[in-house]
Amino acid sequence: MSNHPAARLRTASLATLAALSLAGCAALGLGGCSDAAGPDEGGEPITELPRELSVSERAVIEGSNAFGVELFARVVAEDARPNIVLSPLSASMALGMTLNGADGTTFDAMRSTLGFGGLTQEEINTSYRDLIDLLRGLDPAVQFAIANAIWANELYAFHQSFFDAVSAAFDASAESRDFGDPATLADINAWVDESTEGLIDSILDSLDPELVMLLVNAIFFDGAWTTQFDPDDTRMQSFTRPDDSTVDVEMMTLTDAEVPLGGGPDYAAVELPYGGEAFSMVVVVPQGATPAREFAAALDSDAWESIVEGLAPRELGLLGLPKLTLEYDAFLNDALRAMGMDVAFVPGADFTRMSPMGDRMCISFVRQKTFVEVDERGTRAAAVTAVGVGLTSEPPSLVVDRPFIFALRERLSGTLLFVGLVEDPTAEAEGPAPYDNDCDP
Repeated sequence: MSNHPAARLRTASLATLAALSLAGCAALGLGGCSDAAGPDEGGEPITELPRELSVSERAVIEGSNAFGVELFARVVAEDARPNIVLSPLSASMALGMTLNGADGTTFDAMRSTLGFGGLTQEEINTSYRDLIDLLRGLDPAVQFAIANAIWANELYAFHQSFFDAVSAAFDASAESRDFGDPATLADINAWVDESTEGLIDSILDSLDPELVMLLVNAIFFDGAWTTQFDPDDTRMQSFTRPDDSTVDVEMMTLTDAEVPLGGGPDYAAVELPYGGEAFSMVVVVPQGATPAREFAAALDSDAWESIVEGLAPRELGLLGLPKLTLEYDAFLNDALRAMGMDVAFVPGADFTRMSPMGDRMCISFVRQKTFVEVDERGTRAAAVTAVGVGLTSEPPSLVVDRPFIFALRERLSGTLLFVGLVEDPTAEAEGPAPYDNDCDP
């Protein structure tokens, strides 16, 4: 890795990013979908995928990784909260479903922001589908589930071809519901609760009855460390915050462990695998003068690749990792618009492949909730991303169907040329009314 200051700055802290996208999954892009009943301890090492990736799959993986890294960096730069946990995978899948309804410049902007370059919709969908199928059950020692769903407002018309495409590519369920019925909101949140094994109990606090559609992705991860921490070795230890104050945390420890290590003059990195080692967590600890938040805000895909490529098995005398329980909730509108997706969020967006009324639709919000729990056994994590599609404000209507006044004027001087009253546009013209002439005796 380069020692140039700018290059060092790009090697941002991936601790939060890794915790949410579970680095092994991020390194493979969109996949890592296991339907195992639950995680086992340990497992046979998994050293290769069961088949070669296609060219379009590799392109989608690389693009999705770049999208996730940039999204994380932008959110970190704007959100002052001390703990930030995003799921690039969940955001990519929810927006990937929505992409199927976009057309024209809206499609181009969303595709570019998601990192899919010049790939066709068919190539993108096929890659999502094939990767999910490929990685499902990849590591039986890890539970990794993905669920997708669409709720459509029954008041509006949609193209069946849109539902068919999303169902085929994302295995998404679709329902047409009354968005004004409280039961609809209850069912959406119940689906979220079930899909995340109770780690996230809801995604919406209320449901706007004028919302057109809601597209939701949920992911759930439960993996035991390949080499677990002994709870008896966990001790209270001080953790230094950015302002140099300290707080006591439960610090898990491993001694004399062989793990992938990496680093440079301004950071140290370690990779901790789960189960059969197809999934892992990468933790990066910035060292030196640059704060971790600045590292993270400067993160890009090249820095991520450099960190991953720099990991190699080494003996580690002592590893300490805090036990964590993190929850995060954020609207991603601003970050996505800044990344090039602005046209999808404003009137003029083109979602005509979603609905006959698609020229009057745009994305109202992209909301994501995440949960990560790290302890001596392993990691449980969940994320839900909801994309709300709304109807743009209709231009005000004025139908002149009752008596009216009109005027013709010269605008610059304000001179009135004609002024009139119309009570019956169909009335025949009549002669003037009689008048009294008192001038002639």
